Amino acid sequence: MKNTILLVEGKHIDHPSFTTGLAKKGYLVESAPSGAAALERLETSNPDLAIVDASSMRSTGKRICQSLQEKKNDLPIILIVNQDADTSDKAGANIILVLPFTMQKLVNRVKQLLPLQNNDAVTVGPFQLDAEQRRVVCDGRQIQLTPRLVLLLRILMDHPGEVVDREKLFCEAWETTYTGDTRSLDVHMSWLRQAIEENPRHPKYIKTIRGVGYRLDLDTTTRPVHRKRIDPEII
Repeated sequence: MKNTILLVEGKHIDHPSFTTGLAKKGYLVESAPSGAAALERLETSNPDLAIVDASSMRSTGKRICQSLQEKKNDLPIILIVNQDADTSDKAGANIILVLPFTMQKLVNRVKQLLPLQNNDAVTVGPFQLDAEQRRVVCDGRQIQLTPRLVLLLRILMDHPGEVVDREKLFCEAWETTYTGDTRSLDVHMSWLRQAIEENPRHPKYIKTIRGVGYRLDLDTTTRPVHRKRIDPEII
């Protein structure tokens, strides 16, 4: 099922419309020429995401974002502004993009905010890992990960509640049999904590077992159901 994007795009547009590019990427695009029209659209439509092109309406777009959030508080919003716009206050938007930028950059931000729909995603406890998109959903947050961090989290998710020793983690994530220096493992585990933990200094999920390895603490016995090989990449 295709995701639906509500595109709020006015008449004073100085760049190509985003409608065609988004449609080519497989999204259903519903257009609204103003904030008022967008609010009316929400009465009969349930978009997965909204894009507010403030540059095309000669406004800050912030009032529109706030109104959309009040109408549908779980609606992710991308606000597009000109270079001279004040970006210090997101005013209800999840992401602010400053023109100019490529269509691919916009699509990447859209993917970042949309719900995971990959049937090969791995779910363990509160974690839903989409290795293809390199994203994990945890505690209601969608987090983008590097390829290496995806590998490390996947290994831990394959052994929930179990201690995974340092050598195993290092060998599998780096695809090597050399374990003479695993200090880079500690650095990457620190980055993984910073990405997924609410308080990395006092981690809730990723625990260090000194002298042994790491453990993913979960209040679940659920094991991954969908499994898909992750192709490692150098980062």
